[in-house]
Amino acid sequence: MSAESPVQWSDHERLLLEERVAAAELAWLTLDVDVETLRVEIDNFALVHHRLLGPLYASLDELDALIAETVAARSGDPEALRRASEARSRVAEPDDPAAADLAPEPPAAAKVRPDRDAQRIYRDLARRAHPDLTTDPAEQERRSAFIARVNEAYAQGDNAALEELAGEWSTAPESAPAPDSPERPDWLLRRLEWLTARIGQLAAEQVRLERTPMGELLLLAPQEPERLLEELAEQLLGRAAERRAELERLLGGADPQGPHSGGRHNGGEDPSQHRSRPDSQENPTMFAQALPTTDAASVPADAALLDVREQDEWDAGHVDGALHIPIGQVIARLGELPDEKLYVVCRVGGRSAQVVQYLVGQGREAVNVDGGMFAWEAAGRPMVGTDGRAPFVL
Repeated sequence: MSAESPVQWSDHERLLLEERVAAAELAWLTLDVDVETLRVEIDNFALVHHRLLGPLYASLDELDALIAETVAARSGDPEALRRASEARSRVAEPDDPAAADLAPEPPAAAKVRPDRDAQRIYRDLARRAHPDLTTDPAEQERRSAFIARVNEAYAQGDNAALEELAGEWSTAPESAPAPDSPERPDWLLRRLEWLTARIGQLAAEQVRLERTPMGELLLLAPQEPERLLEELAEQLLGRAAERRAELERLLGGADPQGPHSGGRHNGGEDPSQHRSRPDSQENPTMFAQALPTTDAASVPADAALLDVREQDEWDAGHVDGALHIPIGQVIARLGELPDEKLYVVCRVGGRSAQVVQYLVGQGREAVNVDGGMFAWEAAGRPMVGTDGRAPFVL
């Protein structure tokens, strides 16, 4: 029994304490994995959201600015001129490499002098955890990684972090007394206290991540983030179509994108008359954009075709020889795309329009297949199903 703890522990009490620590260990490890997984999922979702939907948001901002400027030019009203100026200021400026050279340098970080408490904790940890105190390679590696964290906290003068590291080292499983040691109960209590604190910190971090804008968005469809991006794209495309129609009305019916913007074609009967998926809001009227577009009947037989639908849609029916990359994987798998003109297809045309806009922004030559696989089927173009099944558009 340690001098600090005169309490006598019965075998039953020690067993219960061991079980509580084991349960806390499991809860900590499980929550740690959950939080780290959530962090990675949010980061990945934010990246895809920005790269795929960013151009659509930029197009909406540009249309809003054009509408406001047209109204201001026609009315001359000071308030309309002010609104037009504000709308134009919201349009994202293109990246300018020269601007980076003109950006002011960040201020140098202020030097921190660790106080006496930090020095005391640092010396104590160095004496107990230094890698040279062991000859085991694996243990040396573990100690080196730990001391690196200690050095970082000390360099920043972060006493709270040093205290936490001291608690972590003193309660680490590697420093645990033997099961029959009289010091074992005290160590178990310290370990339980450390685990409880870590679980609380992780729970707070999980709540913080879930309440970020991207976290709240991802939680709307945690199992199908690609479908969520698809629905968001459809909404943005619909809003863009409304803005474009308003701008055309203000300009007296002229095409605001000019005569070479590319029109829409109908390669067969209205896709909305075909089978529909209840979990999708695709509407072909939403996809009118100033994007390279062609009808399904005009796609060359030897064209490089990119199908961005999900796996179940692909399995039901697809074009033989097409490259299949679901929309949520396009950015990560850009290297798989052939270096030639790409014809992009989905079910109706919404997801493919989204991908085409992204590819065009990347300097790639890409064309949206208007009406998607529904139009392809209506045009009598050949399809195949997975495993020899009769093909159909899902």
